[in-house]
Amino acid sequence: MAVSSTSYSALSAELSSWRELPPEVQLLLAQGAMQKAAALLAEHAELLAGEMDAGVLLDEGGPEALRLFAAAVRATNGDGWVTVGNA
Repeated sequence: MAVSSTSYSALSAELSSWRELPPEVQLLLAQGAMQKAAALLAEHAELLAGEMDAGVLLDEGGPEALRLFAAAVRATNGDGWVTVGNA
């Protein structure tokens, strides 16, 4: 997919703005994005498991595995992410 010069300029401006943010703000924004991604993964795993339970998709033991995956994602994400300054 080709990137137009207009969208490249906009992307370049966004990246420049990102670099201007303090590291703590960058970290908080990145953590928020990761938390949202984890929540979406868990939600989609539950939806897929439900589709298998309903017979829409072939069930080969998948629903239980997907629910386990969703629970693991939620448990890992439950306490939040590492705070600024901790490794």
